[in-house]
Amino acid sequence: GAGKSTMARAVAQSLGFLYIDTGAMYRAVGLKALRSGVSTRDADAVARLVADTDVDLRVVDGDPRVFLDGEDVSGQIRIPEVSVAASDVSVVPAVRHRLVDLQRAIASRNPVVMDGRDIGSHVLPDAACKIFLTASPEERARRRYEELVGKGIQGQSLEQVLADMVYRDRQDSTRALAPLVQAPDAVRLDTTGLTVSESVERIRAIVRTRLDHEEPAGGACP
Repeated sequence: GAGKSTMARAVAQSLGFLYIDTGAMYRAVGLKALRSGVSTRDADAVARLVADTDVDLRVVDGDPRVFLDGEDVSGQIRIPEVSVAASDVSVVPAVRHRLVDLQRAIASRNPVVMDGRDIGSHVLPDAACKIFLTASPEERARRRYEELVGKGIQGQSLEQVLADMVYRDRQDSTRALAPLVQAPDAVRLDTTGLTVSESVERIRAIVRTRLDHEEPAGGACP
């Protein structure tokens, strides 16, 4: 809701870097749990599920796509139920260890713009550039709701979207493993009231400043 995916994708394209949407990877695992009838709050069951799960990120016709066990699930992972499921499975150590290993391997081979809720603090602590992107809960809920409506996804009111977002923030901020926190050396950017283009330009300015002093051998922005 802060605009991480939209802005990270735009910044990556402008820099010629690879874009990695880590949240989509957790959403894919959450989607598989829902499809399989596995409780997303049953850590043991989720751990068994992820052990036999393949999540891959590929660029298809210039568009980043998410594949779950070989199936393109880029659209299915964006529904509200999957957002909550993704937050639930993300607290399971087996899920985080597997996906973080994959994320680090990708970043070790490419200059990347990687977005997620624990990138600068945990996944890539030595990234050349870190941005902690945020916005007010009400602003983020409004953006998410408009995104869902624009995609024809119905069934949730704005109030429900806000409640789900507050739930996810609380769970992600208090989990024991790699909680949602701002890294000490991250630049905080509040996008409340900013357009996408205004936010992207501010991010680009931060990246240019940081990378003037660092080699971009694996960046995490945001």
